[in-house]
Amino acid sequence: TKRVLNGLGIEDVWLAEDGHEALEMLDSKGHPDVVMSDLQMPGMDGVEFLRHLGKRGVHSAVILMSGATQRVLDTTESLARSHELKILGTIPKPVKLDSLRKLLEHFEAHPAGVKADGGLDALTPTEISDGIERGCVHVVYQPKVAVQGRVVEGVEALARWRHPIRGILGPGSFIGVAEEHGLIDRLTEEVFRKAMVQAGQWRAEGLDVATSVNFSADTLNRYDLPEMVLECSKAEGVDPSKVILEVTESRMISDIRAPLEILTRLGLHGIGLSIDDFGTGHSSMQQISRIPFTELKIDRSFVIAADRDAAVMAILESSIALARSLNLHSVAEGVETQQQWDLVASRGCDSVQGFFVSRPIEGNEIPEFVKRWEAGE
Repeated sequence: TKRVLNGLGIEDVWLAEDGHEALEMLDSKGHPDVVMSDLQMPGMDGVEFLRHLGKRGVHSAVILMSGATQRVLDTTESLARSHELKILGTIPKPVKLDSLRKLLEHFEAHPAGVKADGGLDALTPTEISDGIERGCVHVVYQPKVAVQGRVVEGVEALARWRHPIRGILGPGSFIGVAEEHGLIDRLTEEVFRKAMVQAGQWRAEGLDVATSVNFSADTLNRYDLPEMVLECSKAEGVDPSKVILEVTESRMISDIRAPLEILTRLGLHGIGLSIDDFGTGHSSMQQISRIPFTELKIDRSFVIAADRDAAVMAILESSIALARSLNLHSVAEGVETQQQWDLVASRGCDSVQGFFVSRPIEGNEIPEFVKRWEAGE
């Protein structure tokens, strides 16, 4: 593996014989950019090693390697995510240069980032509270494209943070802290208002696409939320039918009374409701039957692994079929290649979002992107 890494121009490589030695190295030398671990190691296997990485709060990107079945690799990857590790991907052995290169290129474009649980790189509650007032919240946009006709039908607004020293920070730096310390309502409203201002500017320029904004489940107990959403969108000249609230399915709460009232009222006014990361929660069927969703977004983990895992493929196909049977708009998230586009398109998915279409970009870049994409450039 070291020779493969050297062949990719990576010279600073630390080697450990087993998990115990690797942990000692991490404790003494600090955390590298990327940790590569075999699952079948002497003494401490890779699965146990991941648990220790999680306990130490390791913020490195993690690549898993093994000669085991792809199903075992995928299960181990899910376990690693439950330890809040930043999983870059899995590679079957023997490790191939192209497979490793692709993962490392993805890391360069999207570094492992920061922890959302108050780790060293996370913002403090005070920083978040003060920063909201100072205008540190920044919004970028990722296009969503219809499979049929390949037209840009909408964008998802994604929160970022302008830090005076560290530059632009990803959501892992502040979302978890904001939820934990009661700041998520203020943060969400700030993101939504900025997104509506941008949507209004696009509309004035002749671009009328739907704008999706993520709303934390913690915000869905706010009974004045429908008024805020409607007043803010109308103030910017944005039709409610062009606004979509995305709710992460894995965070839907057990007491549904307040969220159900709030989401139903939003639906009555024509606001779109999207169930995000579908399939990653514990009560998907129950949630989708109780809430008037209009869109179902299939989690990227099912898109990425479908072509190599029959069980994941079955979940992907059944999710698309479920959306169709319930008259919901289906969106495949995390599409990064033409092969993945073709796969979800062949299964009847309505729309695609991911790096194959575009990375998240600045709001003023969206009109030009739409022109270029729809012109086939």
